[in-house]
Amino acid sequence: MDPVDKMKLVESLCQVLQSAGFFSIDREEDVDFLARFSKLVNGMGQSLIVSWTKLIKNGDIKNAQEALQGTETKVALMLQLLIHEDDDISSNIIGFCYDYLHILKQLTVLSDQQKANVEAIMLAVMKKLTYDEEYNFENEGEDEAMFVEYRKQLKLLLDRLAQVSPELLLASVRRVFSSTLQNWQTTRFMEAEVAIRLLYMLAEALPVSHGAHFSGDVSKASALQDMMRTLVTSGVSSYQHTSVTLEFFETVVRYEKFFTVEPQHIPCVLMAFLDHRGLWHPSAKVQSRTAYLFSRFVKSLNKQMNPFIEDILNRIQDLLELSPPENGYQSLLSSDNQLFIYETAGVLIVNSEYPAERKQALMRNLLTPLMEKFKILLEKLMLAQDEERQASLADCLNHAVGFASRTSKAFSNKQTVKQCGCSEVYLDCLQTFLPALSCPLQKDVLRSGVRTFLHRMIICLEEEVLPFIPSASEHMLKDCEAKDLPEFIPLINQITAKFKIQVSPFLQQMFMPLLHAIFEVLLRPAEENDQSAALEKQMLRRSYFAFLQTVTGSGMSEVIANQGAENVEQVLVPVIQGAVEYPDPIAQKTCFIILSKLVELWGGKDGPVGFADFVYKHIVPACFLAPLKQTFDLADAQTVLALSECAVTLKTIHLKRGPECVQYLQQEYLPSLQVAPEIIQEFCQALQQPDAKVFKNYLKVFFQRAKP
Repeated sequence: MDPVDKMKLVESLCQVLQSAGFFSIDREEDVDFLARFSKLVNGMGQSLIVSWTKLIKNGDIKNAQEALQGTETKVALMLQLLIHEDDDISSNIIGFCYDYLHILKQLTVLSDQQKANVEAIMLAVMKKLTYDEEYNFENEGEDEAMFVEYRKQLKLLLDRLAQVSPELLLASVRRVFSSTLQNWQTTRFMEAEVAIRLLYMLAEALPVSHGAHFSGDVSKASALQDMMRTLVTSGVSSYQHTSVTLEFFETVVRYEKFFTVEPQHIPCVLMAFLDHRGLWHPSAKVQSRTAYLFSRFVKSLNKQMNPFIEDILNRIQDLLELSPPENGYQSLLSSDNQLFIYETAGVLIVNSEYPAERKQALMRNLLTPLMEKFKILLEKLMLAQDEERQASLADCLNHAVGFASRTSKAFSNKQTVKQCGCSEVYLDCLQTFLPALSCPLQKDVLRSGVRTFLHRMIICLEEEVLPFIPSASEHMLKDCEAKDLPEFIPLINQITAKFKIQVSPFLQQMFMPLLHAIFEVLLRPAEENDQSAALEKQMLRRSYFAFLQTVTGSGMSEVIANQGAENVEQVLVPVIQGAVEYPDPIAQKTCFIILSKLVELWGGKDGPVGFADFVYKHIVPACFLAPLKQTFDLADAQTVLALSECAVTLKTIHLKRGPECVQYLQQEYLPSLQVAPEIIQEFCQALQQPDAKVFKNYLKVFFQRAKP
């Protein structure tokens, strides 16, 4: 619709509504009517703004000014609806409000009225961010979820306000924050919470790079520093409401750079984390969130933690207790939250300035209780008769392994483990945990935990872990379930990619047993409509192809070649099938990567006996049959990537086999597909182009034309 016509239509509608008394909403008690009316006002306001935008773009300044004036006359009504106590009515007008602020952002100078409008919107947003008395923090339902979403909309308005007038927003938040925290003891919880929340939201509303809020713009840095100082010294962390407590911890972690500027406040914040306000809070919700935030706080301040390390480790000792399923004993934190505490302990030890001997001793003190309990619990599991007890013991064992794994996140590689003198401690853990793989009970749970630990140890201990791999792999492959294989294969991939030739004998030994386990599952009959089994097989196929890709890509193709001609074909035929028969572009792409790599390695005159025949009998047809399938959707991004790898495979065949390849395509294969002679000629010319990109582009066109 023409912007001027739209503007006139909106204004005439407004006049009708106004003369009918609809704009006097303060006297209206029908909430449903107001909800519908606020949507109408929102639509009218946004329509005027769209007209203004188009008119400005067209250079029609006169009519644009008229559209802006029309918008301005609706702002008072918009504000009344925005501040309405019913959140649905308020929510319906946010779009208009947001777009209006977008206009103001584009104006070089704001009038006094526009500045007043900005301030009014700001105050409305601050008021509407406040929780209701009825909000149920302990059992959040649909109403609470709706308010959380509404708050997100208000946050977007606050961000837009910051773009229009950052100074005004900062001053307004500072005023509300300071007056509230000055008297927090007598302030209602929702007012205390929203004051801290506004400070928290400033971090995103007034963005800086790398959280550097306390440098650069002096007035802004000073205001934020002043508010943070007030937050940590006011004692508001002791407020007896979970929402205020959580907002306090969220904010100190968001502004962690404050503590590099004023490190004298670190002890009081650490105490808040480490007492009844944080990790020992009676609310499980606060405990849980604080465990995560404490981990972040410690990691972000790193070296500033040095004076407090031993004190922190002593204070969190009780939180590290492994909770065995007997005597009704319940640990202070859930196992998920304990993971954060173990990680924090590991970070504190590793990043400390202690000598290596001290770090090793502290790490051993941290992990020895886990190892001791693990041995006891594993013995109990072997003897347990009751299935429920077996499950709870296995869970506890799994937690012990998980906690040890988590402490290692402080290390980035073997070098850092050696520097801390911790290799021996983790090798002891490995020797303690591996016997769980031979336990016949609760295999899924136990193997999952040990497998995760092995992944970490490959990074942390590197070749020191190699002696343990054959035995561990043998146990994990024994009685392997279908769902276990896709989780086991990534471990083998990691070992292969990391150690390459070092693990060649191991890979040689377990290659065919692994493949037999995979094929046994893939060939298992399943009901036609069993979606779960179909998905399981699809994921296993992908894992198998990923394994072969890792082997061929790590320079270990001789492991395949050494399996004997019959086994090599058994290995590669599923790859051909994966490229052609299954409509899974992710797997198809991987299959073509494997095939092109093998052609590159074996496709020359000195390749393995029979491989050249395999190329012409299987690989070349796959490169045509796959893209010609109706399920091969060239409009799909993943399929296009698969086609790209298909092109690479054909180019590699041409590179390795030369004119013989072109002759085969020209005289035998393409004629068998009923391809016209001129198209065959065109195809072979494109294939012989030195620029691979030209052939890739051509191949897409070729198959688009070839498909019926």
